[in-house]
Amino acid sequence: MGVDLHGADDTKAAQRAVTNAIQDNNMLFLKHIGIKSMDQILVDVMIASPHPDKLDIEAIAGELPVGVVSISSQAGGMLQDADGTDDPVLVAIATVTISVEH
Repeated sequence: MGVDLHGADDTKAAQRAVTNAIQDNNMLFLKHIGIKSMDQILVDVMIASPHPDKLDIEAIAGELPVGVVSISSQAGGMLQDADGTDDPVLVAIATVTISVEH
């Protein structure tokens, strides 16, 4: 999950969601299973955000350090008017699936 507290920026929230999804995962084991190229690592990302048409896919892909990245999106997440100032909190959800092509 990623949140943009001010500005309701779908891309910023999605970038944070992707970072949160991968930050506690360690893929160092991949070098021990015969990976010869980082292009063998396939990274599939699904983003759910209130305005999926506003997502900057390249900026989101930049959050992923390795692999061949594929990003898709759908409507979802949340917009919440937190304090009545017409500056809603925007929440995006990300799933990141890693696979290895041999």
